[in-house]
Amino acid sequence: MKIGVLGTGVVGQTIGSKLVNLGHEVMMGAREPDNPKAVAWSKDMGAQHALFGNFANAAEFGEIIFNCTLGTASLGALRMAGENNLKGKILIDTSNPLDYSTQLWNLTVCNTDSLGEQIQREFPQTFVVKSLNTINADVMVNPTRLAERSDVFLSGNSQDAKAKVTKLLKDFGWKSVVDLGDITTSRGVEMYVILWRCFRLAVSSYHFNIKLIQSA
Repeated sequence: MKIGVLGTGVVGQTIGSKLVNLGHEVMMGAREPDNPKAVAWSKDMGAQHALFGNFANAAEFGEIIFNCTLGTASLGALRMAGENNLKGKILIDTSNPLDYSTQLWNLTVCNTDSLGEQIQREFPQTFVVKSLNTINADVMVNPTRLAERSDVFLSGNSQDAKAKVTKLLKDFGWKSVVDLGDITTSRGVEMYVILWRCFRLAVSSYHFNIKLIQSA
């Protein structure tokens, strides 16, 4: 499958590398088509299946798109990617609307709205699925590094899109994928990230996650 990855940071490179290793063709997109991080990633992964370009190039290339940009920059990056290039495609949004100016972080949008919803409203003909935003990058693509099975979540308005994303998540190694409901449930997983930050300050590792446990 051809997959576009928007963003050249740790999340974009980690997900992009995993997708290439799974046999997908991946194009990493940045603001500039010759972004040094994207160029270096392509060279390290083998340029034949790890391509690079600008946001619009990657969005046009991909059958499925991953948004791995900073939450505060996501809407701008997606506008650069282009509405027509995103139309009719699944957009997996891994971003969080975070303000890092305090130790505990803050959300720039919450309670009555979410970044996932904002993206869906601005791109109504794109199938936005919020997922993978509740865990560290290397756990996103390697959940078995944790001592116990844990959960990954998804939110979105299209059942078909969520089914396709679930398959991809299972290819990443996730055994338990919890469908929270429509895109408004992005509010919950985005707000959880503040608690994730508290966990991170309390423990000595990034490698942790949560598990939904129901009564017997």
